[in-house]
Amino acid sequence: MQDQGKYSVGYSFVNWGIYDRKFPPSLIPVQDLTPSSHILYAFADLKADTGEVVLSDPWADKDIHYPGDSWNEIGNNLYGNFKALYKLKQQNRHLKVLLSIGGWTYSTKFHPIVVDPALRANFVRSAVRLLEDYGLDGLDVDYEYPSNEHQARGYTDLLRELRVGLDQHAQMKEIDHRFLLTIAAPCGPDHYQKLHVREMDHYLDFWNMMAYDFSGSWDSVANHQANIYGGAINASQAIEWYSANGVPRSKMVLGIPLYGRSFLNTSGPGAPFSGTGPGTWEQGVYDYRVLPLPGADVFEDENALASWSYDDQKQEIVSFDDEQVGQWKGDWICREGLQGSMFWELSGDKGSEREGMEGGIGKDPVPGRSLVEVVKNAMGPLDLSPNWLSYEDSQFDNLSSGTI
Repeated sequence: MQDQGKYSVGYSFVNWGIYDRKFPPSLIPVQDLTPSSHILYAFADLKADTGEVVLSDPWADKDIHYPGDSWNEIGNNLYGNFKALYKLKQQNRHLKVLLSIGGWTYSTKFHPIVVDPALRANFVRSAVRLLEDYGLDGLDVDYEYPSNEHQARGYTDLLRELRVGLDQHAQMKEIDHRFLLTIAAPCGPDHYQKLHVREMDHYLDFWNMMAYDFSGSWDSVANHQANIYGGAINASQAIEWYSANGVPRSKMVLGIPLYGRSFLNTSGPGAPFSGTGPGTWEQGVYDYRVLPLPGADVFEDENALASWSYDDQKQEIVSFDDEQVGQWKGDWICREGLQGSMFWELSGDKGSEREGMEGGIGKDPVPGRSLVEVVKNAMGPLDLSPNWLSYEDSQFDNLSSGTI
C-alpha cells in the first residue's frame, strides 16, 4: 500500500451525538480532518438471527431535517445525518464516510453470524446495500471480540466475503474504484492474539487500533488508559505484535481517546483506588472538552507518552491525553511509520460551541485546542485520494439523481 500521506480518522461520528451532546454533522471539524479524512459513522446494528445489517436509529440517520432541508420535496428522499455527511463530501472531496457496524453494544450479535456462511452472505448483501443507499465510501467492522478459534476464523471469512462484495459492487457500477474496508482492532493481547491478522490484512485497507481503555473502573489500580509505553498494556506492544504477525505499519492507524477515565480515592498512577467520578455522560468518563477539571493539576510522563490530572482535594486522577501528549503521539506516528491517527469520538473534542447543551460540573467546556488539530499538525501532510459521489442505484431519489 503506497503511503500518499497520513490519515486523520474521526472514529467516529456517533448518531446519538445529536441528542444530549448537541453535536450534529455541521460541527464535525472538517478543517482539522481535511484535506483528507475518514469519518466512521457509528453504529449500524445487526440481526443475529438473519445476519442483516440495519440502521440503529433511522430517525437520526436518514429522517431528521436540518436547516436548509425542504419539507416539500416529492419522492423518497434522503435526509438526516447521512444527507448532511454527503453534503460535506461534496464540499470536501477528500472526505470519506464509512459505516461502522457493531461496536461494543451490538458485538455479541456477531458471534452466530460469523460462523454461519448463510448469515455472513446476508451480512455482506445488506451492508453493501446500505453503502449504495446512503452514499458511503466504505464499511468498517467493529467486532468486540471473537472469543474462540471458530469465531476468529469466521471473522476472517466475513472480511474476505465483504472484500469480494465491495469489489463486485464496484464492477456492477462499472467503475474503477475501491470501496474501503476497515476494522476496529483490539490492542489488548487477550483479544488480538486470537485473530488471524496476517490473512485478515489481505482484505483490509487499514486497521483502526483501539489504543485506549488500557485501564479503567474494572481495575484495582489507577493507571494510564492510553499510554504508548509501560504498564501491563500499551500501544507500542500492540503495534509491535501486529507488525511481527504480518500487518504493515503503513496500514495501522493509532487510536487516541477524546475522553478521560476517572479514579477516586487514590494517590496517583500505580496506586489503588476506589470508585470513579460522575463523568460527563457516563460514570467515570469525562469528555476531553471538559478537561482538566476545575481544581486539578496536569502531569505528563515523557517515558510513557501519557498525561493525567490530579485533584488532591478529591484524590481523583483523570487519565487523558492533553495537548502535549497529542504532539508526542503525532510525532510517534511519523517515527513509527504508521498510517495516521484515529479519534474516539468526535463530540468529545474541544473547539465547538454546543448550543442548548446542559451545563454544570463535568459538562462545562475548558479552553484549549482541538486534539484532532494538534495531532494532525504533528503528523504532517495528509492523503489526497478522492471520495466517491455517484450512487445511481440508491433507493433515495435525491441521492440517485445527484440532486441532493
